[in-house]
Amino acid sequence: MSHLQQMLGVVPARIQVDNGSEFIRKVLDKWAYEQQVTLDFSRPGKPTDNPYIESFNGSFRDECLNVHWFLSLADAQEKIEQWRQQYNSFRPHSSLQNLTSDQVMAAASTVELQTA
Repeated sequence: MSHLQQMLGVVPARIQVDNGSEFIRKVLDKWAYEQQVTLDFSRPGKPTDNPYIESFNGSFRDECLNVHWFLSLADAQEKIEQWRQQYNSFRPHSSLQNLTSDQVMAAASTVELQTA
């Protein structure tokens, strides 16, 4: 079972990615094929194809990567995890109607339980 499947309980049918080197590796392509996940690549040079991740990447860089020195892999993991928790648990997002990511996930879980 993949980490993504452990976190979400399911594997998404589609993942939108850009053409970064981390997304054009054969191992990702193989994983997606085996999981029956469609990798939807944005057009090169068109960040407007995926504005949510472009916004996230900018926030991650500005608020985490550019403000911390990472002294080791463990230090980087700790600082990035702290930022991720703050980003998902306490920070409202305009794209989520000014809710936090955790609030949206909790509401989605409630709807899933009610329909099951």
